[in-house]
Amino acid sequence: MTTVSPATAAANAAAATQSPAASSAAVLSSDFETFLQMLTAQAKYQDPLEPVSSSEYAAQLAQFSMVEQQVFTNDQLALLAGAIGGNAMTTMANWVGMEARAVASVAFNGQPITIAPNPASAANRVEMVVYDESGTEVARRELPVSAENYEWDGRDQTGAEVSSGTYSFAIESIVDGEVILAEPAEVYARVIEAQIVGADTVLKLQGGTYVLSDRVTALREPPA
Repeated sequence: MTTVSPATAAANAAAATQSPAASSAAVLSSDFETFLQMLTAQAKYQDPLEPVSSSEYAAQLAQFSMVEQQVFTNDQLALLAGAIGGNAMTTMANWVGMEARAVASVAFNGQPITIAPNPASAANRVEMVVYDESGTEVARRELPVSAENYEWDGRDQTGAEVSSGTYSFAIESIVDGEVILAEPAEVYARVIEAQIVGADTVLKLQGGTYVLSDRVTALREPPA
């Protein structure tokens, strides 16, 4: 069995955690030394009757310098992206435990769900429609023509409590019996986790549903 000394293990760990910028710099330094050796060999073994002009040397140096600058720029952009991602995660961590308002499905487990309606200003009647996970309408309530929050108690059309599950909501704005606007309703739900997924920050809500952080329009402390 091969024995690895602590020093070797530390060296391996350092190599494994080396930053992309440091790695790129090392490769670039090696490539530049190779480039200079090739340039020196080219000058040493060139045809004395047809020597390479100084302008060609300058062009080759300029070309390598451009590559060097591009590598440096890419490394700086990578560092900047990492810093931005870290700051976003730090901010999102403060959202965990808060209630976020967004258009999303939300889990019902016996506790009221806060709906944030935003009916059309021209409406003279507003109705909230509740859908289960399959998209079936399970309840319909008339709401005040207002943007005030509404607490849904989890009751269906017959007044019976619906089963635990995930529900979504829509607000219908009605004028003289005709629906002029029907759109998904925003709801409040507790944030239990924040994740970085590619370039997006995704929030996991209580009950297991997800919403993009940039879709959140309000935050509040959970009711006592």
